[in-house]
Amino acid sequence: MKDFEYFAAKTVEEACSLLSQYKEEANIIAGGQSLLTLIKQKLISPSYLIDIKGISDLDYIKFDEKDGLRIGALTTHRAIELSPLIKERFSVLAEMEKVVASVQTRNWGTIGGNLCHADPIGDPAPPLIALNARVKIVSSRGERIIPLEEFFKDYFTTVLEDDEILAEIQIPNPPPHSGVAYIKFSIIEAGIKIAAASASITLNGKTCKDARIVLSAVAPVPMRAKEAAKLLVGESIDDNLIEQAAEMASKEARPTSDVHASEEYRRELAKVLVRRVTREALERAKAA
Repeated sequence: MKDFEYFAAKTVEEACSLLSQYKEEANIIAGGQSLLTLIKQKLISPSYLIDIKGISDLDYIKFDEKDGLRIGALTTHRAIELSPLIKERFSVLAEMEKVVASVQTRNWGTIGGNLCHADPIGDPAPPLIALNARVKIVSSRGERIIPLEEFFKDYFTTVLEDDEILAEIQIPNPPPHSGVAYIKFSIIEAGIKIAAASASITLNGKTCKDARIVLSAVAPVPMRAKEAAKLLVGESIDDNLIEQAAEMASKEARPTSDVHASEEYRRELAKVLVRRVTREALERAKAA
Protein backbone atom coordinates (compact mmCIF):
# COMPACT_ATOMS: atom_id res chain seq x y z
CA MET A 1 0.00 0.00 0.00
CA LYS A 2 1.38 3.39 -0.99
CA ASP A 3 1.97 5.92 1.79
CA PHE A 4 -0.65 8.64 2.10
CA GLU A 5 -1.38 11.63 4.30
CA TYR A 6 -4.47 11.29 6.49
CA PHE A 7 -6.88 14.06 7.51
CA ALA A 8 -9.86 13.63 9.86
CA ALA A 9 -12.29 16.38 8.86
CA LYS A 10 -14.68 17.60 11.58
CA THR A 11 -16.98 19.71 9.41
CA VAL A 12 -18.33 19.66 5.87
CA GLU A 13 -16.58 22.96 5.23
CA GLU A 14 -13.23 21.53 6.30
CA ALA A 15 -13.66 18.45 4.11
CA CYS A 16 -14.61 20.57 1.12
CA SER A 17 -11.63 22.86 1.70
CA LEU A 18 -9.24 19.91 1.79
CA LEU A 19 -10.77 18.45 -1.36
CA SER A 20 -10.50 21.81 -3.09
CA GLN A 21 -6.81 21.94 -2.13
CA TYR A 22 -5.80 18.41 -3.14
CA LYS A 23 -8.49 17.48 -5.73
CA GLU A 24 -7.55 14.44 -7.86
CA GLU A 25 -4.78 13.43 -5.43
CA ALA A 26 -7.30 12.91 -2.60
CA ASN A 27 -10.05 10.44 -1.77
CA ILE A 28 -12.89 10.70 0.71
CA ILE A 29 -13.23 7.83 3.19
CA ALA A 30 -16.34 7.22 5.27
CA GLY A 31 -17.01 3.59 6.28
CA GLY A 32 -14.08 2.46 4.16
CA GLN A 33 -15.09 -1.12 3.37
CA SER A 34 -15.00 -0.53 -0.38
CA LEU A 35 -12.28 2.11 -0.53
CA LEU A 36 -9.70 0.19 1.50
CA THR A 37 -10.18 -2.85 -0.72
CA LEU A 38 -9.49 -0.73 -3.80
CA ILE A 39 -6.35 0.69 -2.17
CA LYS A 40 -5.05 -2.75 -1.12
CA GLN A 41 -5.61 -4.04 -4.64
CA LYS A 42 -3.73 -0.98 -5.96
CA LEU A 43 -6.67 0.02 -8.12
CA ILE A 44 -6.36 3.50 -6.64
CA SER A 45 -3.39 5.14 -4.92
CA PRO A 46 -4.45 8.38 -3.22
CA SER A 47 -1.79 10.69 -1.81
CA TYR A 48 -4.31 12.06 0.69
CA LEU A 49 -7.21 10.43 2.52
CA ILE A 50 -9.88 12.71 3.95
CA ASP A 51 -11.90 10.93 6.63
CA ILE A 52 -15.42 12.35 6.99
CA LYS A 53 -16.83 9.66 9.27
CA GLY A 54 -16.69 12.03 12.24
CA ILE A 55 -18.87 14.72 10.65
CA SER A 56 -22.05 14.31 12.70
CA ASP A 57 -23.87 16.90 10.57
CA LEU A 58 -24.07 14.29 7.79
CA ASP A 59 -25.55 11.54 9.98
CA TYR A 60 -29.34 11.92 10.25
CA ILE A 61 -32.76 10.71 9.18
CA LYS A 62 -35.33 13.51 8.95
CA PHE A 63 -38.90 13.66 7.69
CA ASP A 64 -41.68 16.16 7.22
CA GLU A 65 -44.92 16.06 5.26
CA LYS A 66 -43.83 18.79 2.83
CA ASP A 67 -40.27 17.81 1.94
CA GLY A 68 -40.42 14.08 2.55
CA LEU A 69 -37.44 12.04 3.74
CA ARG A 70 -33.89 13.35 4.11
CA ILE A 71 -31.02 10.96 4.84
CA GLY A 72 -27.54 12.25 5.58
CA ALA A 73 -24.80 10.63 3.53
CA LEU A 74 -23.05 9.28 6.66
CA THR A 75 -26.14 7.48 7.96
CA THR A 76 -25.29 3.80 8.36
CA HIS A 77 -27.17 1.03 6.60
CA ARG A 78 -28.14 -0.38 9.99
CA ALA A 79 -29.68 2.93 11.10
CA ILE A 80 -31.86 2.95 7.98
CA GLU A 81 -32.78 -0.70 8.45
CA LEU A 82 -33.91 -0.18 12.05
CA SER A 83 -35.51 3.28 11.75
CA PRO A 84 -39.19 3.13 12.87
CA LEU A 85 -39.92 6.11 10.61
CA ILE A 86 -38.53 4.40 7.53
CA LYS A 87 -40.25 1.11 8.38
CA GLU A 88 -43.57 2.94 8.57
CA ARG A 89 -43.35 5.31 5.60
CA PHE A 90 -40.64 3.92 3.29
CA SER A 91 -40.67 0.24 4.17
CA VAL A 92 -38.93 -0.83 0.96
CA LEU A 93 -35.72 0.85 2.18
CA ALA A 94 -35.74 -1.06 5.48
CA GLU A 95 -36.42 -4.30 3.56
CA MET A 96 -33.58 -3.55 1.14
CA GLU A 97 -31.11 -2.83 3.94
CA LYS A 98 -31.76 -6.23 5.51
CA VAL A 99 -30.08 -7.86 2.51
CA VAL A 100 -27.08 -5.53 2.28
CA ALA A 101 -24.02 -7.67 3.00
CA SER A 102 -23.71 -8.62 6.69
CA VAL A 103 -24.81 -6.96 9.92
CA GLN A 104 -21.18 -6.05 10.63
CA THR A 105 -20.96 -4.20 7.32
CA ARG A 106 -24.31 -2.49 7.85
CA ASN A 107 -23.25 -1.30 11.30
CA TRP A 108 -20.33 0.69 9.88
CA GLY A 109 -20.96 1.21 6.16
CA THR A 110 -22.75 4.38 5.08
CA ILE A 111 -25.48 4.97 2.53
CA GLY A 112 -23.48 7.78 0.91
CA GLY A 113 -20.34 5.68 0.67
CA ASN A 114 -22.29 2.90 -1.00
CA LEU A 115 -23.72 5.23 -3.63
CA CYS A 116 -20.38 6.95 -4.28
CA HIS A 117 -18.63 3.61 -4.74
CA ALA A 118 -21.01 3.13 -7.71
CA ASP A 119 -20.73 -0.63 -7.80
CA PRO A 120 -23.37 -1.80 -10.31
CA ILE A 121 -24.40 -4.58 -7.90
CA GLY A 122 -25.06 -2.17 -5.00
CA ASP A 123 -28.44 -2.59 -3.29
CA PRO A 124 -29.60 0.93 -2.29
CA ALA A 125 -29.70 2.58 -5.70
CA PRO A 126 -32.59 0.65 -7.37
CA PRO A 127 -35.26 1.26 -4.70
CA LEU A 128 -34.05 4.83 -4.19
CA ILE A 129 -34.40 5.51 -7.93
CA ALA A 130 -37.82 3.84 -7.89
CA LEU A 131 -38.74 6.30 -5.12
CA ASN A 132 -37.60 9.19 -7.35
CA ALA A 133 -34.75 10.11 -5.00
CA ARG A 134 -32.43 13.05 -5.52
CA VAL A 135 -28.97 13.71 -4.08
CA LYS A 136 -27.44 16.91 -2.73
CA ILE A 137 -23.81 17.44 -3.70
CA VAL A 138 -21.67 20.08 -1.98
CA SER A 139 -18.28 21.72 -2.49
CA SER A 140 -16.53 24.96 -1.61
CA ARG A 141 -18.14 26.39 -4.74
CA GLY A 142 -21.70 25.74 -3.56
CA GLU A 143 -24.21 22.91 -3.90
CA ARG A 144 -26.31 21.19 -6.53
CA ILE A 145 -29.19 18.73 -6.44
CA ILE A 146 -29.68 16.09 -9.14
CA PRO A 147 -31.87 13.00 -9.62
CA LEU A 148 -30.10 9.91 -8.30
CA GLU A 149 -30.52 8.15 -11.64
CA GLU A 150 -28.22 10.83 -13.14
CA PHE A 151 -25.57 10.35 -10.45
CA PHE A 152 -23.98 7.24 -11.97
CA LYS A 153 -21.85 7.47 -15.13
CA ASP A 154 -20.18 4.07 -15.55
CA TYR A 155 -18.72 1.20 -13.56
CA PHE A 156 -17.54 2.67 -10.22
CA THR A 157 -17.85 6.18 -11.64
CA THR A 158 -20.16 9.02 -10.64
CA VAL A 159 -20.72 12.62 -11.68
CA LEU A 160 -18.89 13.90 -8.58
CA GLU A 161 -16.14 16.39 -9.40
CA ASP A 162 -12.81 16.10 -7.61
CA ASP A 163 -13.80 18.72 -5.03
CA GLU A 164 -17.38 17.53 -4.38
CA ILE A 165 -18.97 15.48 -1.59
CA LEU A 166 -22.30 13.67 -1.57
CA ALA A 167 -24.11 15.22 1.40
CA GLU A 168 -27.74 14.05 1.40
CA ILE A 169 -30.30 11.74 -0.17
CA GLN A 170 -33.72 13.34 -0.65
CA ILE A 171 -36.84 11.24 -1.14
CA PRO A 172 -40.22 12.86 -1.83
CA ASN A 173 -43.41 11.58 -0.27
CA PRO A 174 -44.86 8.88 -2.54
CA PRO A 175 -48.19 9.82 -4.16
CA PRO A 176 -51.34 8.27 -2.69
CA HIS A 177 -52.07 4.66 -3.68
CA SER A 178 -48.42 3.90 -4.40
CA GLY A 179 -46.46 0.73 -3.78
CA VAL A 180 -42.71 0.09 -4.05
CA ALA A 181 -40.85 -3.22 -3.86
CA TYR A 182 -37.29 -4.50 -4.28
CA ILE A 183 -35.97 -7.97 -5.03
CA LYS A 184 -32.54 -9.37 -5.80
CA PHE A 185 -31.02 -12.74 -6.62
CA SER A 186 -27.76 -14.05 -5.18
CA ILE A 187 -26.35 -17.55 -5.24
CA ILE A 188 -25.80 -17.40 -1.47
CA GLU A 189 -27.16 -15.04 1.17
CA ALA A 190 -25.01 -11.88 1.47
CA GLY A 191 -23.13 -13.07 -1.62
CA ILE A 192 -22.50 -11.41 -4.98
CA LYS A 193 -25.72 -10.11 -6.47
CA ILE A 194 -26.46 -11.58 -9.90
CA ALA A 195 -29.42 -9.33 -10.75
CA ALA A 196 -31.95 -7.12 -9.00
CA ALA A 197 -35.07 -5.10 -9.73
CA SER A 198 -37.22 -2.50 -8.04
CA ALA A 199 -40.64 -1.27 -9.08
CA SER A 200 -42.93 1.57 -8.10
CA ILE A 201 -46.61 1.58 -9.06
CA THR A 202 -49.10 4.41 -8.49
CA LEU A 203 -52.79 3.72 -9.07
CA ASN A 204 -55.75 5.93 -9.93
CA GLY A 205 -58.62 3.59 -9.19
CA LYS A 206 -57.75 0.43 -11.11
CA THR A 207 -55.61 2.28 -13.65
CA CYS A 208 -51.86 2.65 -13.42
CA LYS A 209 -51.13 6.37 -13.12
CA ASP A 210 -47.35 6.05 -12.96
CA ALA A 211 -44.74 3.29 -13.00
CA ARG A 212 -40.99 3.07 -12.55
CA ILE A 213 -38.97 -0.11 -13.08
CA VAL A 214 -35.29 -0.11 -12.13
CA LEU A 215 -32.70 -2.81 -12.82
CA SER A 216 -29.22 -3.33 -11.41
CA ALA A 217 -26.33 -5.74 -11.96
CA VAL A 218 -27.49 -6.02 -15.56
CA ALA A 219 -25.83 -2.85 -16.87
CA PRO A 220 -22.82 -0.66 -16.01
CA VAL A 221 -25.07 1.49 -13.81
CA PRO A 222 -28.49 1.10 -12.16
CA MET A 223 -30.94 1.71 -15.00
CA ARG A 224 -34.59 2.47 -15.48
CA ALA A 225 -36.44 0.16 -17.86
CA LYS A 226 -38.47 3.03 -19.26
CA GLU A 227 -40.10 1.22 -22.15
CA ALA A 228 -41.25 -1.56 -19.83
CA ALA A 229 -42.78 0.98 -17.45
CA LYS A 230 -44.56 2.74 -20.33
CA LEU A 231 -46.47 -0.45 -21.07
CA LEU A 232 -48.12 -0.21 -17.65
CA VAL A 233 -49.08 3.47 -17.52
CA GLY A 234 -52.70 4.19 -18.37
CA GLU A 235 -53.64 0.52 -18.21
CA SER A 236 -55.39 -1.77 -15.77
CA ILE A 237 -52.49 -4.01 -14.84
CA ASP A 238 -53.00 -7.77 -15.08
CA ASP A 239 -50.65 -10.75 -15.27
CA ASN A 240 -50.48 -10.60 -19.06
CA LEU A 241 -49.40 -6.95 -19.02
CA ILE A 242 -46.84 -7.63 -16.29
CA GLU A 243 -45.41 -10.44 -18.41
CA GLN A 244 -45.09 -8.07 -21.37
CA ALA A 245 -43.36 -5.47 -19.20
CA ALA A 246 -40.97 -8.10 -17.82
CA GLU A 247 -40.09 -9.23 -21.34
CA MET A 248 -39.47 -5.63 -22.39
CA ALA A 249 -37.29 -4.94 -19.34
CA SER A 250 -35.19 -7.99 -20.19
CA LYS A 251 -34.62 -6.57 -23.67
CA GLU A 252 -33.67 -3.15 -22.25
CA ALA A 253 -31.07 -4.66 -19.91
CA ARG A 254 -27.41 -4.53 -20.90
CA PRO A 255 -25.83 -7.43 -19.01
CA THR A 256 -22.37 -8.86 -19.54
CA SER A 257 -20.95 -12.28 -18.79
CA ASP A 258 -18.52 -12.83 -15.93
CA VAL A 259 -17.44 -15.59 -13.53
CA HIS A 260 -20.74 -15.30 -11.66
CA ALA A 261 -23.26 -15.51 -14.51
CA SER A 262 -23.60 -15.32 -18.27
CA GLU A 263 -25.26 -12.49 -20.16
CA GLU A 264 -28.14 -14.78 -21.11
CA TYR A 265 -28.70 -15.90 -17.52
CA ARG A 266 -28.76 -12.32 -16.22
CA ARG A 267 -31.20 -11.30 -18.95
CA GLU A 268 -33.55 -14.15 -18.03
CA LEU A 269 -33.20 -13.28 -14.35
CA ALA A 270 -34.12 -9.67 -15.08
CA LYS A 271 -37.36 -10.87 -16.64
CA VAL A 272 -38.23 -13.11 -13.71
CA LEU A 273 -37.39 -10.46 -11.10
CA VAL A 274 -39.31 -7.68 -12.86
CA ARG A 275 -42.35 -9.94 -13.06
CA ARG A 276 -42.19 -10.68 -9.33
CA VAL A 277 -41.36 -7.18 -8.11
CA THR A 278 -44.02 -5.53 -10.26
CA ARG A 279 -46.69 -7.86 -8.86
CA GLU A 280 -45.55 -7.03 -5.33
CA ALA A 281 -45.53 -3.27 -5.98
CA LEU A 282 -49.02 -3.54 -7.49
CA GLU A 283 -50.38 -5.37 -4.46
CA ARG A 284 -48.86 -2.76 -2.17
CA ALA A 285 -50.36 0.05 -4.23
CA LYS A 286 -53.80 -1.57 -4.00
CA ALA A 287 -53.45 -1.81 -0.21
CA ALA A 288 -52.11 1.73 0.26
